[in-house]
Amino acid sequence: MAESFLVVDDHPLFRDALTLAIRSTLPDAVINEASSIKIAKDMLTSGERYDLILLDLSMPGVSGFEGFLELRSIDPKQPIVIVSALEDPRIIHEAVTLGASGFIPKSARKQELAEAIGNVMLGNLTLPKGYQPPEKGQGGASDIAARLSSLTPQQLRVLTMLRQGLLNKQIAHELGVGETTVKAHVSEILRKLDVASRTQAVIEVSRIDFDKLSGGNA
Repeated sequence: MAESFLVVDDHPLFRDALTLAIRSTLPDAVINEASSIKIAKDMLTSGERYDLILLDLSMPGVSGFEGFLELRSIDPKQPIVIVSALEDPRIIHEAVTLGASGFIPKSARKQELAEAIGNVMLGNLTLPKGYQPPEKGQGGASDIAARLSSLTPQQLRVLTMLRQGLLNKQIAHELGVGETTVKAHVSEILRKLDVASRTQAVIEVSRIDFDKLSGGNA
């Protein structure tokens, strides 16, 4: 069976570039595209599963690692590789800590993209050439990233809604569960993140906003 890919990027030209890179390594690959996180989420929640998702971090409607976390919350076992113009070592470090299968810089040439994708398909972690992890104390958000990776898919969904300012009643309605269930999820989120309140949880998670790490968008 041919390998299947989902390319998530809001720039058509770069989606085309990734498609060409994939086909240069796997000519028969089945490649789907999504121009937004919402479209990608709809595809995943419909039951689709891919051998690999290639995700741009800087997508409309999300900030930091929100898009990655939202997709991961649907299927934590789904391999996702970040493809981004943001090449700060701290961002790469947080991406891997959160469970990304690799990080490919958008500055990579077509052959480098193809090699990186092929490497991931072999089950290897792929990182930019010359990448050096930030020195201890410079990663900043690694601890909270590690704690976030311990949340279940439903807990990640609840946390995302907490960041949006939704109340328990609203979250319960969105998820189709009772408020008691939401309260239980919130309690477990606070425990796993080692914080005392919803506000602290939101503040802690904001520490992995790559805009603050890098000082800008790309």
